[in-house]
Amino acid sequence: MITITTTDALAAFCTRAKAHDYVTVDTEFLRERTYYSKLCLVQLAVPGDTEEDAVLVDPLAEGLSLDPLYDLFRDTSIVKVFHAARQDLEIFCIEGGVIPEPLFDTQVAAMVCGFGEQAGYETLVRKIARDSVDKSSRFTDWSRRPLTDAQKAYALADVTHLRVIYEHLAAELARSGRTEWVEEELSVLTDPATYRVAPRDAWMRVKTRTQSGKFMAILRELAAFRETYAQERNVPRNRVFKDDAMVELASTKPQSEKDLGRSRLLLREARRGEIAEGILAAVKAGLEVDPKDFPKPDRARDKLQVNPALADLLRVLLKAKAETAGVAQKLIATSADLDLIAAGERDVQALSGWRKKVFGRDALRLVEGRLGLKAEGSDVVVFEL
Repeated sequence: MITITTTDALAAFCTRAKAHDYVTVDTEFLRERTYYSKLCLVQLAVPGDTEEDAVLVDPLAEGLSLDPLYDLFRDTSIVKVFHAARQDLEIFCIEGGVIPEPLFDTQVAAMVCGFGEQAGYETLVRKIARDSVDKSSRFTDWSRRPLTDAQKAYALADVTHLRVIYEHLAAELARSGRTEWVEEELSVLTDPATYRVAPRDAWMRVKTRTQSGKFMAILRELAAFRETYAQERNVPRNRVFKDDAMVELASTKPQSEKDLGRSRLLLREARRGEIAEGILAAVKAGLEVDPKDFPKPDRARDKLQVNPALADLLRVLLKAKAETAGVAQKLIATSADLDLIAAGERDVQALSGWRKKVFGRDALRLVEGRLGLKAEGSDVVVFEL
């Protein structure tokens, strides 16, 4: 097993990789104690069966630069193959300012090819590569050196089996004419905005039942402070204070450290010092927000007049269409999508792109009363009215 620890060795492998049509990529990282993921290992493989065709790259090695890898990622003549790529791409986007292009995600491709709602890597290895994965090293500390042989073998398996899986899925997509479907799905993953969290928008991620303007204004300021603090110090946001404490603070509106001391949910270390000062400043700023500038939660969905019977019929249609197409239902339409369609909304993802061909057109015809459903044995049959 080859472990690359120098920039020159990485550059040499990346130069070799450019002679191939694709390279498979995976990472090992830690995030329990940091805001941003700590990259601990990069696994790379190109087509072939020699030791030199699959390598480990140690980003923790002194003096090693990942620039040659980032240059490879920018080379649009080579497909970069990942499985469940989102977290890997976030690391490369933040650390290197690059998103690999063109991208192929075998999890997305597997959903398009009928392998289920969330096709796990182990499942694809078993069904496509006809092999198994040793999971014993999955939750080890990847930042510790030296890595054990078991860790190295586990990490390499994540990219060697991926070659077989990619070639199988790519061929199946080409055969079925669905390559563009996967490309359409990957547009979110290849958008750098997907990996940026703007502190001013962080409040939108907090679940709360209270919707009063002043409460939401304070919540927005608290969430922005927490996000900024966590990003600048690279600590998990929950180490600053948790969501339930934030909601409590937005309700109680503390004015002093003494008030913070009465909190039931605030961490002890957050009741004094920089965090306490930030909380009190955020509460003060929230209280001073002009009512016309209060944040406005999206309540459009709450006002929808969903016809539950129609939504149920759409669910039956979705199941039938997904089975016929051999595509995961969840990828075609979510439960929320079906409710929106049943309520008369038409700006819905399930009604556009490839989804329109598979499901959307017939969904609209069902809603308009031009299509019927009937059971024939264990099957659902669609018929014209």
